[in-house]
Amino acid sequence: MSSPIPELLEVQDEIQQIRHLIHSRPELGYEEYLTSDLVAERLTSWGYEVTRGIAKTGVVAVLTRGSGTRKIGLRADMDALPIHEDTHLPYRSQVDGKMHACGHDGHTAMLLGAAYALAKRSLFDGTLTLIFQPAEEGLAGARQMIREGILEQFPCDALFALHNMPGYKTGTFGFRPGAFMASADQVDVTIRGKGGHGAMPHLAADPIVVCASIIMALQTLVSRTVSPQEMSVITVGAIHAGRASNVIPDSAHMLISVRALNQQVRDQLEIDITRVIESQATSYGATAEIKYSADYPLLVNDPAATAFAASVARDWLGDAEVLENITPFNGSEDFAYFLQERPGCYLILGNGDGEGGCMIHDPRYDFNDEILMRGAEYWVRLAECFLKKDA
Repeated sequence: MSSPIPELLEVQDEIQQIRHLIHSRPELGYEEYLTSDLVAERLTSWGYEVTRGIAKTGVVAVLTRGSGTRKIGLRADMDALPIHEDTHLPYRSQVDGKMHACGHDGHTAMLLGAAYALAKRSLFDGTLTLIFQPAEEGLAGARQMIREGILEQFPCDALFALHNMPGYKTGTFGFRPGAFMASADQVDVTIRGKGGHGAMPHLAADPIVVCASIIMALQTLVSRTVSPQEMSVITVGAIHAGRASNVIPDSAHMLISVRALNQQVRDQLEIDITRVIESQATSYGATAEIKYSADYPLLVNDPAATAFAASVARDWLGDAEVLENITPFNGSEDFAYFLQERPGCYLILGNGDGEGGCMIHDPRYDFNDEILMRGAEYWVRLAECFLKKDA
């Protein structure tokens, strides 16, 4: 393992300060104005050609060196979550109800650190494209950037992104070719029955009972219609109906989350879930209105790009710090949209596995500053290897 890249040591303190500043002023999807201002200002000062306004608050920076034709894209997400922070950090969120509970502050800061080093070193031959993406948290900022032509305006041969991951040893890298992050679909259901008096249910068609029956019936889909070797999850996350104990309401509303790591399973679940909801409603004399939305697709890593990405980490750190063929994640990620368009790899960087740590999306979570330079150096090494002058 070689010594740290000197150019990164020059900005180590600044990058940590940037991370803390972004953390203290979190912004939700498509509202990342202060963050994108900061990112654009730094990149411009380091000599990048900066384009703003893609997907509203997105920032794209390009740096070309030499005459090479190869092009690589590196992506970081910038948005926070609608969570009230429960920490006592000196740089904790100053915005009530908003928090960087997923580490996007760290992802943005480490890519900025890499941007500085790559610009100063100029040891590559080709085109480097840095994508600072808005609205990853459920609003599909990646899809919007693609719809607005980012990959036509800024062509890339391959795209890479990473996510910090609690529960893994600090600074370790994890890779997996093929399906790596689950698809995420949402089912919005309205059950329409017939309201009535709570003391005379025989004169009504109770939509709450219908919802209860649907919930119980859905539990058998994964256990009895999906192979035990395939991952899938159906979660009823919300049910709203009625306002009084003695009134049967006319309607009830449900929100259901569906995840899968296999596209065929995903497609079959849509058919089966729709069938279960409709049949249960009919059996109770009610009707069902179903809106089935495919939110995030299955994230599939290109095998060749993943092997390359893993080799960069292994050549740098050795086998002990690199985990290959790790278990896929049930969570979802909109970088999947980029990987539908170009080959690439989404990887993880261990945020720490010690006691007292907590998972992302937790109000007590904080990105581990110890991995800022590790992630930044990985991006430098990956980009320079992909864009080798003698390639």
